[in-house]
Amino acid sequence: YGGMGLDFSYTMAVAEELGNVHCGAIPMAVGVQMSMATPALTRFGSEELKKEFLVPTISGDFVACLGISEAGAGSDVASIKTRAVREGDHYVINGGKMWITNGCQADWMCLLANTSQGPPHRNKSLICLPMNLPGIHIAKKIDKLGMRSSDTAQIFFEDVRVPSKNLIGEEGMGFIYQMLQFQEERLWGVGSVLRCLEKALEDTVAYTRQRQAFGRPLLHNQALHFRLAELATELELLRSLFYRTTDLYLEGQDVTKFASMAKLKAGRLAREVADSCLQFWGGMGYTNEVLVSRLYRDLRLVSIGGGTDETMLSIICKHMDMLPSK
Repeated sequence: YGGMGLDFSYTMAVAEELGNVHCGAIPMAVGVQMSMATPALTRFGSEELKKEFLVPTISGDFVACLGISEAGAGSDVASIKTRAVREGDHYVINGGKMWITNGCQADWMCLLANTSQGPPHRNKSLICLPMNLPGIHIAKKIDKLGMRSSDTAQIFFEDVRVPSKNLIGEEGMGFIYQMLQFQEERLWGVGSVLRCLEKALEDTVAYTRQRQAFGRPLLHNQALHFRLAELATELELLRSLFYRTTDLYLEGQDVTKFASMAKLKAGRLAREVADSCLQFWGGMGYTNEVLVSRLYRDLRLVSIGGGTDETMLSIICKHMDMLPSK
């Protein structure tokens, strides 16, 4: 379909390399295209759908977005309200989506919607939705704390008619397909922050080595160099978990637990590294003149997007068989 035919490890290598871009928004926007809106289409879509949507997305002629979150359903995917009702050879879509990365400029959306009245984990489907159809309203571009070079949209659907052939895979399997897509999304998120955090530590070491306070470099204070050493160690542990999880995924194993662990640790560590480094930069760290302040804003999203820290903890608990039954 125009790709290079490489395995998933190359996608993760791209994610890690994009961490050298000095902001979080560009890797995120690329990640939506590569690892969030397209895996289900690649794995379960018809040949016709792949030619119509996947080929131009790979070539860069189409921008894709992923339509999961809603104003009342973020990490709680089962609670989405958007409906796609079958009428003849079309679905009629009503509802809305929130926090949609690339949403203002997308050519198509990988949309999750309720297509029946069944149980919440069995009544959802994924649909390739062209974003130029009548009834699609982009309400606003959301003003965010960080990731400010990435457009994030609120979108409403009013009697939007899309051909039923745009269904990805089987009707009612959308929740399952999306859970599989989440594993690639979460691993992309982990990979894309590794180099950002490494850069924050490197810059902080360099700055505190030359910055004088009380007659000596700041870095000579044990509180600083011990803390930076500790954070560097945590970062290497995260990198090792990331590589291990990628290897297991390549072997075809279920990596839900390890991907959730890596995502949880990436979000927590992003907050720790950015906060500690900004503190060591002092007043300069509170300005927009240095990279650490941008990473402080951008990387805060890692603990929220693609499933919150709390959701990751619940998934891990479930796989450890210690989540309370309902």
